[in-house]
Amino acid sequence: MGSLAAQVRTSDARGAPAPGPGTPARSAGEPVKLAFFLVPQFSLMAFSSAIEPLRAVNRLSGRNQYEWQLASLDGQPVAASNGVPIEVQAALDALEQPDMLVVCAGLEPLQLAGNRRLHHRLRRFARHGCRMGAISGGSFILADAGLLADRLCTVHWEYNELFAARYPGLKQTQDLYVVDRDVFTCSGGIAALDMMLHFVREQCGPELALAVAEQFLHPRIREQDDDQRMELHARYGVHDPTLVEVIRLMEATIDAPLYVQAIAARVGLSARQVERLFRQHIGEPPGPFYLRLRLERGRTLLRQTSQSIQEVALACGFGSTSHFAHAYKRHYQHTPSDERRRPARKR
Repeated sequence: MGSLAAQVRTSDARGAPAPGPGTPARSAGEPVKLAFFLVPQFSLMAFSSAIEPLRAVNRLSGRNQYEWQLASLDGQPVAASNGVPIEVQAALDALEQPDMLVVCAGLEPLQLAGNRRLHHRLRRFARHGCRMGAISGGSFILADAGLLADRLCTVHWEYNELFAARYPGLKQTQDLYVVDRDVFTCSGGIAALDMMLHFVREQCGPELALAVAEQFLHPRIREQDDDQRMELHARYGVHDPTLVEVIRLMEATIDAPLYVQAIAARVGLSARQVERLFRQHIGEPPGPFYLRLRLERGRTLLRQTSQSIQEVALACGFGSTSHFAHAYKRHYQHTPSDERRRPARKR
């Protein structure tokens, strides 16, 4: 351990690389000052993945490369989505201007949608040169503050439908994280570690970034355009490339489902061969599997968007609301209308 730290300190003594675009301007030896704004129900894993690399940088380099403060809306402790309360040092209004500010949110990403004072404060930080960022549901808050206009951005895949419906004019990606000039957004989870390692590499050099990654047993620093979700073969536990391609086609045609014969023709098989692949590797016929994909999309739309049940039914490839409702109740034991009335905490 000591030899690793010594190696990093020697590398650091040679000087960090020139700052990249949007990197806070600072004098040699001056730490980058960050503020983490914690929103109730924020993801503790994502927050830890963002702040722990900074601690490791300071320890490995032997000096304070980073300093940080935690803030909440009112200066009171904030409960994470798992119920753990986190103490903060200040209310957001009382914060001194940081170099970087990270909005950490998670469940209930729209809870501060109408808080104009908050949005004004965030815009003020940005006007004075603060690099603005968000993790997971924090992207909704930056969007409501108008800070994602003309910027690429990302959000956790679970919120894709809601984010796209609420902000149709924004340039949303499916990337792990996005750094677009002076604004950065992160999908959440341990992707926050990859994003912070990106900044460490930019601000302190690649050797230190790699040393921090090794500290956290993180064998590869993922790039921002890596996929958020597992590859299909890992998600469904299948390794037959033709079956993976069939599932990919199904996921891509949920709004206009194809007959099994048409899918089979696209991958160069017969319908019977596709049926055999599903029974061998999935354990069920392709029809019920395809239907389940469509119903899962419907549940996501019902929970996250304000689309009518008829619109949701059409988006999932059902010709009528009654057909959708019947299939939905058979699968989930309650109707689409019941889904809309269920409290979020019970989901």
